[in-house]
Amino acid sequence: MTFKGYDFLPHGTKYPFIGFRKMSFLLSGVAIIASLAIFMVRGLNYGIDFRGGSLIEIQTEGLANIGDLRNKLGGLGLGDVQIQQFGTPRDVLIRVEEQPGGEQAQQAVVGKIRAALGDGVTYRRTEVVGPTVSKELIESGTLAVVLAIFCVLLYIWFRFEWQFSLGAVAALIHDIILTIGIFSLLKLEFNLSIIAALLTIVGYSLNDTVVVYDRIRENLRKFKKMPLEELLDISINETLSRTILTSVTTLIALTSLFVFGTEVIRGFTFAMIWGVVVGTYSSVFIAAPTLLFLGVKRDWSGVGGAKIKDPTASAS
Repeated sequence: MTFKGYDFLPHGTKYPFIGFRKMSFLLSGVAIIASLAIFMVRGLNYGIDFRGGSLIEIQTEGLANIGDLRNKLGGLGLGDVQIQQFGTPRDVLIRVEEQPGGEQAQQAVVGKIRAALGDGVTYRRTEVVGPTVSKELIESGTLAVVLAIFCVLLYIWFRFEWQFSLGAVAALIHDIILTIGIFSLLKLEFNLSIIAALLTIVGYSLNDTVVVYDRIRENLRKFKKMPLEELLDISINETLSRTILTSVTTLIALTSLFVFGTEVIRGFTFAMIWGVVVGTYSSVFIAAPTLLFLGVKRDWSGVGGAKIKDPTASAS
């Protein structure tokens, strides 16, 4: 990436990434424990997809009067009704809690709200999710994430070795837990689009990790007597420009979507921005250093596959 003769990508760097492994593992360990603790205490702000209920997006003719809308809907006996302004001053999002009485009761909510608001609004989106469907969506979403991680485990194991597989999965679990933690901390709405974002983060983080692993494998064949810590540092530095270029260009696109996009995709884009940041971090500071502790084959030809242990283990 150059601009008027200036190259903004680092080349020939010799940063000691592996030397920071203890600090990075400590930092990630604290972040994971904190994320799990926050999740257990605060839980997630589940959206209509997972809680059940109704969501209606409207646009008023003039500036939206939130107080007037609350007065009109407050006497309908619908329980918890959340009214939120977003986007332009005319856009309003109405969330209604799950109603007793099954699917028909949820559908009746939309009719009551339409009758109460009259003809002065435009209905842009209506979503109704019953309790049975919401339960199935929770189970399906959880299963999708677990299966994705399991498939990654098998894929990396088949393409590389089991040490690489465990390192990649450790990085993915790290990314997913931190993403859930930030959503729990900020009480952002957690819905099906966030599950899609988590699966996308898995793919992005895996792609970044595989690039680093490919270079590590090449260097393992090339430098058979080089200390493993030095070899990992060289491999990370050799792929650093590609990692930075991919992450920055992806973040530019996602930031534009977050700033200029609609409220509907804002949660998804935030999850993706966070996922790109932590995914890039984990590929360098979690996935690669894990190989140092697990040991990898020095000779990939299949002859004399001796395990290489941490060269600093005896010194420390």
